[in-house]
Amino acid sequence: MDHTEALGWGWTHAGSPALPRRRSWVKVGLLSGLYGAMACLAIGFLGFLAFVYSLDRFEQKPETRADGIVALTGGAQRIGDAIDLLAKGYAKRLLISGVNERTSREEISRLNPGQRRLFDCCVDLDYRARNTIGNAIETRRWAERNRFDALIVVTSNYHMPRTLVELDHALPNLQKIPYPVAATIDPHDWWRNTAAARVLVSEYVKFLAVWVRTRFEDDPESSPVVQIMTTPVKQVVAEPQWR
Repeated sequence: MDHTEALGWGWTHAGSPALPRRRSWVKVGLLSGLYGAMACLAIGFLGFLAFVYSLDRFEQKPETRADGIVALTGGAQRIGDAIDLLAKGYAKRLLISGVNERTSREEISRLNPGQRRLFDCCVDLDYRARNTIGNAIETRRWAERNRFDALIVVTSNYHMPRTLVELDHALPNLQKIPYPVAATIDPHDWWRNTAAARVLVSEYVKFLAVWVRTRFEDDPESSPVVQIMTTPVKQVVAEPQWR
């Protein structure tokens, strides 16, 4: 006689197939999660390599002239290169975007004593932008105010991809000619230079975040995400503050 029928309790003994089946589903779930995580890491690493080896290692002069030049602050070499391009006639006006509010025009001009005359006629300083999004917003206002159709963009080589995504989002109909400054980081040296690797990984993550964000917003100035990220900029958004 079956013991479960005799007692009426419906118990099953430890040898029941239900428990192994449950364990097998848990194992499959854990393995799937592990393989998924490994696949994401592999794809992310391959994407990082593609990002790194797409960066320019050496500076090359623009192949064509433009209406204006925009240089994003973050390194003295960027401003110096932008001034040189302006002096050589690659454009008729320069915007230095993201200048520290405690830095005067005179201090910047002293960094390039041979080109001081250009600061009096052809250089605008943007004191509002505090990040790359702000740079794009202020560049758009400057370009629209001057009715420019093409810009040479000067920033570090590792920062150029994210900058171009922001500018393409803010100014989709304006031609951008990149001039990557390669004086600070050799991207191909990342695997043996901890500091370079740290900068490149951080920039790669920011680039991905910006690329995703710009796929889901219509305009950088009206985006809730950008308004949160650029609070210091948006507080003084009434008129461009160029000096």
